[in-house]
Amino acid sequence: MRLFVGVPLASALVEELSALSLRLQSQEDGMRWTSPESWHITLQFLGNTAEYDCIVARLHELRSPPVAIQLDGLGFFDRAGVFFAGVAVSEELTLLQQRVAAATGGCGFVPETRPYHPHITLARNKSKSVGPLRELKARIHREPKFSGFVAEEFVLYESHLRSTGSRYEVRERFPLKLA
Repeated sequence: MRLFVGVPLASALVEELSALSLRLQSQEDGMRWTSPESWHITLQFLGNTAEYDCIVARLHELRSPPVAIQLDGLGFFDRAGVFFAGVAVSEELTLLQQRVAAATGGCGFVPETRPYHPHITLARNKSKSVGPLRELKARIHREPKFSGFVAEEFVLYESHLRSTGSRYEVRERFPLKLA
């Protein structure tokens, strides 16, 4: 199983991101646009693993309060060819991400060493050329404002790789609550 842990998005935010994506995309833009069903905020990528039972048990033990989520503008990972909506890094979100990493550490997973950079991937460049990203940047005339939401759960997803992009299946849900 190819697994990762993430925060699902509120429906109002999905609607706002959908409207933005529809406004920016075109048939010949050279980008592979992600579907709204795939949008999430990754807390930890676990990869291919047979440790499903351990992961689920450890994540069910995790206690963390609900987390306020606010988007932080649009951005690009130029070298990776990714267009994304950034997520504001808050103390609460960082703490949740660290708690998830600590929980899965009990199953042998090593935490990421790079700084946490939460985001929602909206599109990927289909080619190695920088042209499609440059053209997409030129179509963004002003930073949109997005609704915030309170995440009341996080999810264990299974990723199914396909030629048209990954499809994500919810395997388990974990409520965020104070105690």
